[in-house]
Amino acid sequence: MAMRPNILCIVSEDCPPRLGAYGDRLARTPNLDRLAAGGVVYEVANCTSPVCAPSRFAILTGRHAESCPRAQHMQTVAHLPDGFDTYPALMRAAGYYCTNNFKTHYNCDVDPTRIWDESSRAAHWRGRRPGQPFLAVFNAMVTHESCSFRPQDGAVRPEDVSMPSYLPDTPGMRESLARQYNAIARMDAEFGARLDEIEADGLADDTIVFYFSDHGSVLPRSKRYLYDEGLRVPLIVRVPEKWRHLLPHAPGTRLDAPVSLVDLFPSFLAIAGAPMPEGLQGSAFVGPRRSERDHVFGGRHRMGERYDLSRTARSRRYRYIRNYQPHRIRGQHVAYEWLGRHYQDYEQAFLDGRLDAAGRRFWKPKPFEEFYDLSADPDATVNLVDDPGHAQALDEHRAALDRHMLAIHDTGFIPEHSPLETWEAAHDPALYPLREVMALAARAARRDPAGIPDLVAGLGHASPVMRYWAAQGLLGLAADRHALPPAVARHCEAETDPHVTIALAEALANGPQPRPWVERLTAILEAGPYPRVRLQALEALTCLPPFPDISLAAVEAFNDVDDQYLRTSSIYLAQVLRGEYRPQNVIFDVGRLDEGVQTGRMGG
Repeated sequence: MAMRPNILCIVSEDCPPRLGAYGDRLARTPNLDRLAAGGVVYEVANCTSPVCAPSRFAILTGRHAESCPRAQHMQTVAHLPDGFDTYPALMRAAGYYCTNNFKTHYNCDVDPTRIWDESSRAAHWRGRRPGQPFLAVFNAMVTHESCSFRPQDGAVRPEDVSMPSYLPDTPGMRESLARQYNAIARMDAEFGARLDEIEADGLADDTIVFYFSDHGSVLPRSKRYLYDEGLRVPLIVRVPEKWRHLLPHAPGTRLDAPVSLVDLFPSFLAIAGAPMPEGLQGSAFVGPRRSERDHVFGGRHRMGERYDLSRTARSRRYRYIRNYQPHRIRGQHVAYEWLGRHYQDYEQAFLDGRLDAAGRRFWKPKPFEEFYDLSADPDATVNLVDDPGHAQALDEHRAALDRHMLAIHDTGFIPEHSPLETWEAAHDPALYPLREVMALAARAARRDPAGIPDLVAGLGHASPVMRYWAAQGLLGLAADRHALPPAVARHCEAETDPHVTIALAEALANGPQPRPWVERLTAILEAGPYPRVRLQALEALTCLPPFPDISLAAVEAFNDVDDQYLRTSSIYLAQVLRGEYRPQNVIFDVGRLDEGVQTGRMGG
């Protein structure tokens, strides 16, 4: 008789709760539906980031990516600080045989060969010692975003699907959604094969099964965005009868208490009876000391080649979103996304003036705050921020998000590739006074012209992060065509931090004399100290009216560089500057697609 249960994790890529178990009548998911009938279905399960690498960081470490400098950005390598544990290392220390098949996209410098007993395409629980408990992770790649770029065999046709109310009903949208349904059916078959192996090995009575996805769906406003379509994930847990005390709910139970994927780490340790390390930001929802949350949290940072800082809090009923860079539109061009006809169709419909008000919001500046009653408005189309009937609930979510950001010491306000992107600098209150930074960033994001004097004063702060957010506030006001005082130009001329300089130069380039500031941005692009500083200069040039006589040659110089994000961003901007851009233009290197998906290094 097993003394401790085994743990089997099936993880599907980019997969929303489009399953029969979640009430989707179009889904072909008999294996997952059977798992749900014999287990517990979590209705409000959320990941911490709507793209894979930061989300997997949170699963691996039990901490939000924002708590570790740099880890919140897509496809980066953050340094894992001392004191950050990983769940497979601790589960191995507790005696478990831990395998991963096969994705290792953790966004940090952890060595997979040191934390797993085996991490490969061949990794399997069958390599363990006789009687040894195991934790085995299998990643199903067939539902990855790239499934929507190519035909998928299956029963679901484009004419069968129903489009969300906030998206236009176009052939490309329908085609992509149908392809994902058919990919989900293939994933379900792969999952069924794993369950058959567990049965064949006589392990079903001693194995707790977890099924979840790393983040949400692939359509616009889903993956990479802080709505339910990007952050809500399926989560099903089946506990055999002999271990039912660890999750004492009857088979088929559905729970609406919020759960986060950051909670998996402590839940695994609780199942194993292993001690909990200090510093975990998740809470166990399985095991003898399980608890319930009131809220789960998420964040958005650099997604591909585009920057946009936002935070969200989700409860049973509501989602609250805070946009710290509301002057950036949601629909910034990301070359990988635009491989899908859904994005091509969406932008073309916008350019042709064929969208309704809900559809146009994707292509317009954002409000500082969004608040949605998902019980009445599951598509999140009615922003209730100004509705007095929801004022108390809004204040509760604001306060919950603030507490969370302070509790995890959110480092996401530090610009990428700043010298302050270290554990030591981020915890130095003189360099990174978080509470002050949060207050200033909120004032900046409100875009209130009455706050210009305070923002200009902020440009004199000793901390470059404070100066950066003062500059972001001035940029937002300049983008709204508010005049900036002459002191802003003097500060820009004297500024030594390139991130602050980029924001101020973009702000000034929105004014009556843009040329010298476009020249300044072009100079940073050519000679910036780091690739991501150059990328930020590129983004600033992209968001300004075209100045091909100043910047075209400098932009084209990056069309063939090795850095994926610099290359795709520069190709896009060069096409815009030459007047050649069309939504259907393929900018991402399609030859890299198969390799990237196979290794888990493309698109998230």
